[in-house]
Amino acid sequence: MASRFSVIFSLAALMRAGLLLYGIYQDNHSAMKYTDIDYMVFTDASRFVVEGQSPYQRDTYRYTPLLAWLLLPTTWQPNWVWFSFGKVLFAIADLVTGWLLLLVLRTEFPAMSEKSRLTYASIWLLNPMVATISTRGSSEGLLGAMVMALLWAVLNHHIVLASFLLGFGVHFKIYPFIYAPSIIWFLSAKTSSKSSTSAPTVFNQVLNFVTFDRIKVAVTSLLTFAVFNAWMYALYGHDFIQHTYLHHLTRIDHRHNFSPYNTLLYLSAATDTQSQDIKFESVAFIPQLLLSAIAIPLALAKRSLPGAMLAQTFAFVTFNKVCTSQYFLWYLVFLPLYLPSSSFIRNPLLGIGALVMWVLFQAFWLHQAFQLEFMGFSTFLPGLWCAGLGFFLVNSWILGIIVSDVGGNALLQQGKEKRRKTA
Repeated sequence: MASRFSVIFSLAALMRAGLLLYGIYQDNHSAMKYTDIDYMVFTDASRFVVEGQSPYQRDTYRYTPLLAWLLLPTTWQPNWVWFSFGKVLFAIADLVTGWLLLLVLRTEFPAMSEKSRLTYASIWLLNPMVATISTRGSSEGLLGAMVMALLWAVLNHHIVLASFLLGFGVHFKIYPFIYAPSIIWFLSAKTSSKSSTSAPTVFNQVLNFVTFDRIKVAVTSLLTFAVFNAWMYALYGHDFIQHTYLHHLTRIDHRHNFSPYNTLLYLSAATDTQSQDIKFESVAFIPQLLLSAIAIPLALAKRSLPGAMLAQTFAFVTFNKVCTSQYFLWYLVFLPLYLPSSSFIRNPLLGIGALVMWVLFQAFWLHQAFQLEFMGFSTFLPGLWCAGLGFFLVNSWILGIIVSDVGGNALLQQGKEKRRKTA
């Protein structure tokens, strides 16, 4: 089995190495660059830091300064050697994520063979979409490693580590805050040793809910988040708060955006909306958060934490006003933990159908976007809008299946009970 482990991780590493080399070739020989524009933003921000300036001097840098610091080697000489440092780092993070996935699979599916666990982990490790996004210079691989480490820590009851990872993850990129309600709800409430036929009072329910583990998660994660934010604020002031957090309330990015909000964001960007009391882009997150941060955690977290986190992330991305290809990695990382007992595996036709529709509507959208951005044809209506709406409906259908699976998943529930009994 060790040889199979070595083969899969070697293939995953070779795939990423090959894509990195191909990317260098394409960047040097093609007008259409392999390197993602976001990577240019990261490396430019690092250059400003080296010069003693703020990374926010780089227009469109919307991240914690820690990312620019992490990529400081990209400014070293010779540049042709060090420029790809960040891409290599993100590719390594992919491999670390795959290893963490294997650890979580061992925890969640103790009866599963190691061969099967490696097969499911390969869905991430050998996924060309995952490898391409990271080697183009997207930092989402780092988030994948953080989130999977967070999940492993919670499932194995390393509460302080999990709390630190949660706080740091939210500082690094705000979306992991949606996992806090699921983690809090997942951690068992106290059980009373006294039997009583009367209904518990509200006071007793509150006392039962407030456990030491839940207090540790709340205090440690908030403290971690606050310390990193205070540190960055002391260095970069309001620019840090505005560009890292507040910007997301009013952002109107419409390029490369699969969301059905795409056309509305374009119109908002193209017209003067200063007179409006409330802009739709500032309230579009309300249904998204009600679903992903409240409804799904309450319904699913106690049944399966990995399943709940998948459903949360899928809902968050699907209902987000900005939805780009990089965001798909946020939920793809959970697929190896969900698929073993999913409807998509029990009914292969359903699984193949869902995959084909997910890919086809992306292709339809990309075709319309290519016609708009490269060919100069106005495809906003009906093409681009219909493509975005169709992709949203497909994702909503898939989300419904995921929620149904996790809500009635006996296999994962049994595995969780076994783990608790042996803890």
